[in-house]
Amino acid sequence: MPIVNRIAALSDEMAAWRHDFHENPELLYEVHRTAGIVADKLREFGCDEVVTGIGRTGVVGVIRGRKSASGKTIGLRADMDALPIMETSGVPYASKVPGKMHACGHDGHTAMLLGAAKYLAETRNFDGTAIMIFQPAEEGGGGGKAMVDDGLMTRWNIQEVYGMHNMPGLPEGHFATTPGAMLASSDNIQIIVHGKGGHAGAGPHKSVDSVLIGSQIVNALQSIVARNVDPLKSAVISITQFHSGTAFNIIPERAELAGTVRTLDPEVRDLVERRIGEVADSVARAYGGSAETKYTRMYPVTMNHAREAGLAADVARDIVGTERVNDKFIPMMGAEDFSFMLEARPGAMVLVGMGDGNECHHPAYVFNDNILGHGASFWVRMIETRMPA
Repeated sequence: MPIVNRIAALSDEMAAWRHDFHENPELLYEVHRTAGIVADKLREFGCDEVVTGIGRTGVVGVIRGRKSASGKTIGLRADMDALPIMETSGVPYASKVPGKMHACGHDGHTAMLLGAAKYLAETRNFDGTAIMIFQPAEEGGGGGKAMVDDGLMTRWNIQEVYGMHNMPGLPEGHFATTPGAMLASSDNIQIIVHGKGGHAGAGPHKSVDSVLIGSQIVNALQSIVARNVDPLKSAVISITQFHSGTAFNIIPERAELAGTVRTLDPEVRDLVERRIGEVADSVARAYGGSAETKYTRMYPVTMNHAREAGLAADVARDIVGTERVNDKFIPMMGAEDFSFMLEARPGAMVLVGMGDGNECHHPAYVFNDNILGHGASFWVRMIETRMPA
């Protein structure tokens, strides 16, 4: 079954919505304009219920089918926030806000789900309830968790939940998913090294060099992945910040390191957290200093439920054909806070191909409007297939 005809007819409208969101990007929970437009459109479409302020600035639209005998309620989720990036794409509808840009396609995700909401509110050709979830603060703010903590799943008795993300490099209009781990957990690390300050030229032997210690810690942390993690499993430890010192001739007493950790397995996550603290502490003590490690768990592994991932792949095949659906996608080390929703309810994350172009989080990233119909059609068919009238 190809792209839904009515969805195809909405292509220009969805593109116009996306371009407007793109011109006016908002960060984290400060998506007031975007959320306001989303809520207004859901009311305009005739949704049975529109609720704002879920997870601070999230929006939920409720659409009831012609029948309700199935008792099923399925949630569909899109994210709304942008990134703190200065845009260099050169598109006519480029960001009007300096230093902010939709560089991950959340404007497209929102437009696709709005298109599906318009169609579903018009047709209601399903037996059950569809919940349109528009989430803030995916980019590091944990908006998915905030919405779950605010009662998203229990208030509407959501039984299954599905998310979608665009995928540069995957051929245009293709879909991908997999049972089990789809995306990595994302954690933050901060290591504070304490040494003893001194004169860098006249008396280095009287000091304990926090810069030297920090440098050795950066190197030593790489041994965790190389020698502690099962080579058939995955982990990434990246130190991305190193701050120390105030002058060229002073050995600083303190150095601060920070970075990110990605894993695809909860046991590996536990191992890496423990070993980072042990390695940092032992290296610092070996050089006469000390180290404090703060490990902050951010997003868990995006873990697709096997049954729901299979159902999502079947729906995708109905739209684009078997040869354009990869149901054994190799997990990526990127992270998604849709993981919190998948911890709360069965469901799956699905990727829709963008074709060639810049990767997400790139200042010249451009969303491919040609896939708006594919994404919206997937949402529509997911509801109509899982809750047939």
